[in-house]
Amino acid sequence: MELWIPVTVAAAFLQNLRSALQKHLKGRMGTTGATFVRFGYGVPFALAYLAVLHLALGRPLPVPNASFGLWAVLGAFAQIAATFLLVHLFAFRNFAVGTAYSRTEPAQAAIIALLLFGEGIGWSVIAAIVISVVGVMLISVARTAVTPASLLTSVASRTARIGLMSGFLFGISGIAYRQASLALAPSLPHPDAVMQASYTLVVVIVIQAVAMLIWMVRYDPDELRRVVDARRVGLLVGFVGATASFGWFTAMTLQQVAVVKALAQIEMLFTFASSVFVFKEKINALELAGCLLIVLGILALLLL
Repeated sequence: MELWIPVTVAAAFLQNLRSALQKHLKGRMGTTGATFVRFGYGVPFALAYLAVLHLALGRPLPVPNASFGLWAVLGAFAQIAATFLLVHLFAFRNFAVGTAYSRTEPAQAAIIALLLFGEGIGWSVIAAIVISVVGVMLISVARTAVTPASLLTSVASRTARIGLMSGFLFGISGIAYRQASLALAPSLPHPDAVMQASYTLVVVIVIQAVAMLIWMVRYDPDELRRVVDARRVGLLVGFVGATASFGWFTAMTLQQVAVVKALAQIEMLFTFASSVFVFKEKINALELAGCLLIVLGILALLLL
């Protein structure tokens, strides 16, 4: 089994756990604070991973260049903007439509990578991406009045446009992170995906934490105080989030972003497993169909 596969599955599981922890924080602070916790409290753990690789394991540090800096900054701010748009969708009554379209990220990433870098993928991978994306979109609207048919006809709605833009920016951020990590390879004695990913993570998460910190100091100091007060849970969120990001960055260094993101849809299965087995919630027909399509897409991705 290729390394990127178990790394992606582990990252998806940790991301699901981080999301659950962030929901717990939402009752104690606003969206900005709950988002900052992911980055701000993740910085020390990202630094710790890099220190272990370099000081304990003796892996040489890469030397950044202009290309790395450009892609790292682009990815950092694209991810912040994508997250903001995704959160903004919850202000709309029919936010489920936008959320469903935001899940087209793997397909959009494939198109972006093809146009910018000529990264082609096989028809079997395209089919796997499409199947999993449709499955996730079905789940996104399963508990609303929206139907699969109306979802297709609502592509021009405001929420759909916001959702598509969110997915587009998430796709951009993933591709930017991959390019930033790959740009470090020539400065090392030999390519080291783990070290490249760790170094990229440190730079990106520091950029994001500093940018959001400046914003809160300037515009929302009360929120910053709530972030400090929630430091115990915040540190746990930071640890889980930084570990998940370390996995994502490593996987995207080893494999094309669209393929990684397609397998990452397995996160939805973890979410539903928690709902059914932990919280004893019932699953409806559309959710079941969506889960089956995600499984089918993942199997197609890994076996074809």
